[in-house]
Amino acid sequence: MNKGTLIIGAGQGAAQAAISLRQLKYDAPITIIGEEPYLPYQRPPLSKGYLSGALSENEVYLKPAEFWQKFNITIKTNTIARSINIDEKQILFDDDNSVEYENLIIAIGTRPRQLNCPGADLLQVHSLRSLSDANRLKDAFSVGKDIVIIGGGYVGLECAASAIKKRMNVTLIEAEARILARVAGRQVSEFFVEEHRRAGVDIRLSQQVIALHGDIDVEGVELSSGEILPADLVLVGIGAITNDELAKDAGLECDDGIVVDEFCQTSQDNIYAIGDVTRHPNSIYDTDIRLESVHNAIEQGKTAAFSIVGKAKPYSQVPWFWSDQYDLKLQTAGLSSNHDQVIVRGDPLKRKFAVFYLRNKRLIACDAVNSPSEYMAARMLIGKQDCPDVDMLADPLIAMKELLS
Repeated sequence: MNKGTLIIGAGQGAAQAAISLRQLKYDAPITIIGEEPYLPYQRPPLSKGYLSGALSENEVYLKPAEFWQKFNITIKTNTIARSINIDEKQILFDDDNSVEYENLIIAIGTRPRQLNCPGADLLQVHSLRSLSDANRLKDAFSVGKDIVIIGGGYVGLECAASAIKKRMNVTLIEAEARILARVAGRQVSEFFVEEHRRAGVDIRLSQQVIALHGDIDVEGVELSSGEILPADLVLVGIGAITNDELAKDAGLECDDGIVVDEFCQTSQDNIYAIGDVTRHPNSIYDTDIRLESVHNAIEQGKTAAFSIVGKAKPYSQVPWFWSDQYDLKLQTAGLSSNHDQVIVRGDPLKRKFAVFYLRNKRLIACDAVNSPSEYMAARMLIGKQDCPDVDMLADPLIAMKELLS
């Protein structure tokens, strides 16, 4: 009897893998194992619409309970996988129960990097990864409170925008000389700094957090400058750590993530890995990459499903990301590292522009602010590994579709 497919992790990649298997007429049992007490849900809204109150909890769930029942997909919540027995094709759980599998998909993502300084364990020091994290943060949000956000990446900036909407006093601390340093170019960083400052966020660049002060709850944040900022709550958004320990302990190949091939196959037959926890090949950039991206998780979920049913299709797509802050939508296509040329199209003062990144005349990435047509065209040009005319690329009077042709 086919013991079916077991999926460890209950995020969007895991949900997509299960759905895709059923769409591909896979009729063996499918079980999704989740550590949290929730059905699969979307993480991106947690720092945006959900935190600001624009979305309800039901609206962040991917599907209602009836959907999973209808398609005979079992979801086990509050369940933690302790170990993988590769020889026996068996998963052991924290409660000492075990289950056997025919195919295993590991989709356990990442966890927030913790602050390493005195006072980091005080109450009202938050991180944001899960729905429970978001609920605790929502409960702490209140008009007039002082919030200090540590980290100027997507999560920190989106939470800053949500806190401003709640009329809180917001200070954001970034250790680098600019925000979004890992994911966007200088022009985009400077634009968002000005937008946040205009909205009322006090942004401190090139500052380290030395200590958090307080007796039980956090009360202050000490900076490398010696200043101590008042704080009723602190949000730490300083990156993520891959949850690859389970795979390492089982003997799977790992390298800051579980190493998979273009079919999401790990170093072990019948074990696949998808999403943020994977390091996978990308033929467009001719390198192995690890992405923290909903799109990547979903597409790898589809890829693993095709592999399991014997219809393997290689996965190699243009990475893309997005961020909503105030009435601004930042859409990023590709990876801009090691670029040697920058082209700006449009006017940042009009809050609608795109920044293109080239290497050896080839378009490798684009950051688009309120510019969906530039973003979509860039995704296609990057996928084609095209070398567009830079004068046409810079001219907003020339439609992007002309570059595609």
